[in-house]
Amino acid sequence: MANLVYKRVSTDQQSTARQNLVLDEAGIEDPVVFEEDPGTSSRLHPLQRPKFRALLDYARPGDTVHISEMFRLVRGTGHILDVLDVLHREQVALRIHDGAFSTMDLTARHPRTGELLSTVKFMVQTLAAAGELQRDLQRELTYDGLRAAEAKGSKGGRRPAIAAGATDVVRTAYLEGRSIAALARDHGVSRGAIRTAVADLLPDRTAADEDGPAPELPVTLDMPGKVADFLRATELEPTERAALDQGVTVRRGQGYTLRVSATPVVHRQLLDRCQPLDGAQGAPVVPAQRKARREYENRVRTLV
Repeated sequence: MANLVYKRVSTDQQSTARQNLVLDEAGIEDPVVFEEDPGTSSRLHPLQRPKFRALLDYARPGDTVHISEMFRLVRGTGHILDVLDVLHREQVALRIHDGAFSTMDLTARHPRTGELLSTVKFMVQTLAAAGELQRDLQRELTYDGLRAAEAKGSKGGRRPAIAAGATDVVRTAYLEGRSIAALARDHGVSRGAIRTAVADLLPDRTAADEDGPAPELPVTLDMPGKVADFLRATELEPTERAALDQGVTVRRGQGYTLRVSATPVVHRQLLDRCQPLDGAQGAPVVPAQRKARREYENRVRTLV
C-alpha cells in the first residue's frame, strides 16, 4: 500500500514550504509525490489537473492520498464530492493533515448502501461552502477598499519602480531629449516605469519618444457567470486563462458575475471563444447562455 502525496500552489510566486512542513510533521513513510506545475489554478477541476490525474492512474486499491489541507485539492463543494466518489470507486483512502477536515473520516460509507454517510456529506458541504464564502467576501472587500481609496485620490498597485529621489533626475533627462528606452536602460526599470515618472510631460513629446504604440491598459468588465463557466471548460491561451483565474466573483441572487480585468484585446479574444453560445459552429443554443454572451458582447463593444 503506497502513500501518495499531492501538492499544489495557485501562482508561480508561491511555494510549497508550508505544505512540506505539515506533511513532514505527519511522518509519512516512503511518500510518492505528485506536485502540480506552479500556477495551477484551484478553479480547474481536480480531475482535469495533470498531476492529480497521474496520481489516480498510479493509485491501487488500499493506497492513501495525503494532502496538507483540503483546499490544496478542491475548492467548491461539487469538486469535493466528485473526488470522494472517484477515490471510493478506486478504493483509495484520503488523509488530510491540517484544517477543519483533518479530524474527519471523509471516506466513511453506509455499510449497506455504500453511499457517503449523510453526516459526512453535510459536514463536507458546510465547511466547503463556508470557505468559499470567506474567499468571496475577501475579494469583494478588497475590491470595495480599492474603490474607496481611488475615490480619495489614492492609487492602488505596485509602488513606483523609480525611487523618489531619482524621479527628478529622470524628468530632467527626459526634457533634455533623452529617450524613454534609454532612460529605462540607465535606471534598470521598465519603459512603463519611465512613462509613469514623466506622465505629465508626455502629451507634447509622444511622437518623438515612443518606440511604438502605447500598450493597452487593463479594463475591468463584468462577465456573466454562464459565460465564465463556459470559458473555464474551454481551451484558452495563457493570458486568457490568467484573466479568468484572477477574476473576482460577485454574487447576483442565484447566479454570479466574474469581474475580469484584462486588456481590450484579451476581452475580445474571450468574446470570440464563447461564440458557440450564440449558436455558431452548429452548437445547440441555450437561451440563457446566448443572452449572457450577448450581454458580455455589449460590454466588450464599449471598449472599441
